Parts: sequence; C-alpha cells; structure tokens
Amino acid sequence: MIGKIYGTGSYIPSKVVTNHDLAKVVETNDEWIRERTGIGTRHIAERESTVSMATESAKRAIEMAGIQPEEIDLILVSTISPNTILPCVACEVQKEVGAVHATCFDLNAACTGFLYAYNTAQAYITAEIYKTVLIIGSEALSSIVDWKDRNTCILFGDGAGAVILKAEEKGIFCPYTRSDGGKGQALTCLPGGTIQMNGQLIFRFAVKQVPLCIQELLQEQNISLKEIDYFILHQANKRIVESVAKRLGVTIEKFPMNLQKYGNTSSASIPILLDELNRQGQLKRGMKIVLAGFGAGLSWGASLIEW
Repeated sequence: MIGKIYGTGSYIPSKVVTNHDLAKVVETNDEWIRERTGIGTRHIAERESTVSMATESAKRAIEMAGIQPEEIDLILVSTISPNTILPCVACEVQKEVGAVHATCFDLNAACTGFLYAYNTAQAYITAEIYKTVLIIGSEALSSIVDWKDRNTCILFGDGAGAVILKAEEKGIFCPYTRSDGGKGQALTCLPGGTIQMNGQLIFRFAVKQVPLCIQELLQEQNISLKEIDYFILHQANKRIVESVAKRLGVTIEKFPMNLQKYGNTSSASIPILLDELNRQGQLKRGMKIVLAGFGAGLSWGASLIEW
C-alpha cells in the first residue's frame, strides 16, 4: 500500500511584516534583504498559535479530501515552536477537528520536519498499520526569533500547511533522508532562547547536499531529472533554490517558490507551497514530484511522489 495525497490545506496569519518594517527595527533595507534572500514579506501570528494554525490548515485539507475526521487513523505534526510542551500539538488538533480515532504525536526535525513526517506516515501506510493520515507542518517562529538580530529576523515567518494521505494499492513512494549531528551547532535554539544560525555554513551545506540527495534518490529509482514535473524545496532562501536548480541542470521554472511572500516557515513551507500549487490547479494526477528539505540537525532529504 502507498499513501496518495487527497487533500491539502494551509493557513497564513493576517499580519504582514515587510522588509521596510524591519528596517525600522534593525540596520537593514528592502534591497539588501531581497538580494540575499528573495524575501519581501513575512506573516506573523498575533492572535493565532501553532495549534490554531495547524487546526485551520487541517480542516481545509480534510474538506478537500472529502473525508470525515473520524476516518483519520493518525495525526502527525511537525513543529519546533509548539504552544506548550504538553499536550502535544497533534493531540490538540485531534480535539479541535474531532478525529477521535486517531493516534497523535509531534515530530521535530526543524525545516526538514514535514518531509520526515511524510516519510513516517508512508512507512505506517506501507506496513498497513494506518490507512488515512493527516500530516501537518505548523510554526510560530516569531516566538523564538530575536527581533534585534538582523541575520535571523529577516528570514522567518509563521504559518501552517497540511495534507491528507489515503492508502492505495498503487503509487510511488521513494524516500532518501540523512542527518549529521556533528554539525548541529550551525543552527540552534536553546530552551527559552532564540534561533542562532551560522548562515554561511547552512548555505554551503544546503547547496551541496540537496542536489546530491536528489540525484541519488532518482538514480536509485532509475528515473531521470527530465521526468520530474516539479521540485518542491523547503522555502528558505531564493539563492539556495536557484543554486540547487543550477547544479542539477534543471530550469528554474520547475522549482516553484513562494518564500518572497512568507519567508522561511520551517516545517510548514513545503505543505504551504503544495497547497498553493494544488489550489491553483498546477498539480495534476500522475505528475512526478520531488519534495526536498534541509535544516537543523543537520538533517536533509528528499522523496519522490506521484501526485
């Protein structure tokens, strides 16, 4: 059995913080931020929380999938910014959407989190343990950002994205994931603290490892780069996405981006982009898509899916 995506959903907070807004707080400007990151705006949670954003994205995915919440067997939430340590976000979402039969737990793999959660869900489905899975990436990163640090505050935003996976007999699921804890100090956040990052090291890591993992994944499956319709990368930085495309020798048009609107939303970035593309009618059944994530841990990976 293989899980196929039947529904997507996302939620973006209404408050917008522009580069010009940040220039009033730290020494920066719109041109500097856009040139180095591609980001123009980001959305910040005020009344929203990690749970409320996760819940809204889940409701929209459930509605699109045309299922009842009671049909959901498993809820996985990827987040590094939960409202509380206990209970977990997944259990709170279960309560809000009425998925009374679901097993629920959270997963922390930072910006690679949604990809890891997707792979975990597929493993359960392949083992025929669960048939219908709700996967969510939800982040309120504004709560763990130092708004006086111009190296990080320009990068991050809040939001949530979700997908519904349903078991089918035929389909494609090909995962590739790696971690390197020895380089974990490049991106950290201590309890009660804020995100600290070695931006240059993270950039070099991403532009090297992401193309390699995509190439290895496709080589293992004997599938060429030309056969892939879209490469959905974690939305961290425009220059990273462009560098990955260049190293793979693939046209940038196959690498959709929305980071210019939302910034880096960590584990929410891939499902938010998937939902936007899906609702715009750009994803068609049978398309081959590569999902790829990278981030703290250090962790990275890719998955080949058939839409």
